[in-house]
Amino acid sequence: MKRIIIASSNEGKINEFKALLKGFELFSLAEFYKGEIEENGSSFRENALIKARAVYENLNEKQRKEFIVLSDDSGLCVEALNGRPGIFSARFSGQKSDEANRKKLIFELNSLNLNKSKAYFKCVIALRSFYGECFTNGVLRGFVIDKELGENGFGYDSLFIPRTYDKTLAQLSPELKNNISHRAKALKLMKRILKLF
Repeated sequence: MKRIIIASSNEGKINEFKALLKGFELFSLAEFYKGEIEENGSSFRENALIKARAVYENLNEKQRKEFIVLSDDSGLCVEALNGRPGIFSARFSGQKSDEANRKKLIFELNSLNLNKSKAYFKCVIALRSFYGECFTNGVLRGFVIDKELGENGFGYDSLFIPRTYDKTLAQLSPELKNNISHRAKALKLMKRILKLF
């Protein structure tokens, strides 16, 4: 069984990885890396790779041959805000708070006299292993609204309605979200790569 370290401390992301990577032996970031990893890249891809490399390089020689590191960087890109918050989605408000980030997004929309805008979620997953590095991508298109709806999910889920749906991600079941989400799409591609190891 492949042994995979998930380079994230975001509980919501980790739960999605667990749901989507059944059949793999998963390990948490805290077991292998202490402290914060500074995400100072200029793209989702750069940030995903920064995290994957940091964790992999912190492993000892034996562990580098035994483990694969997966890291995700993802965010919400809103058309009316010229693609913001983008790579700054987790800290859009200046705080590490999903609630504060959602309030900031609503404020920004209302400042433009808008109650919705086209938007998309993007996810890049980076793999770092003894054999090298690779990436997969996933995108979920739809639009954001200025009112929170739903209790499921995390991040901006309660403000995002996927294309062809009439409910926010937070109103959908976790099972349905894990079939259509940007992270699900990127992980489905990554699973094909993992089968090669």
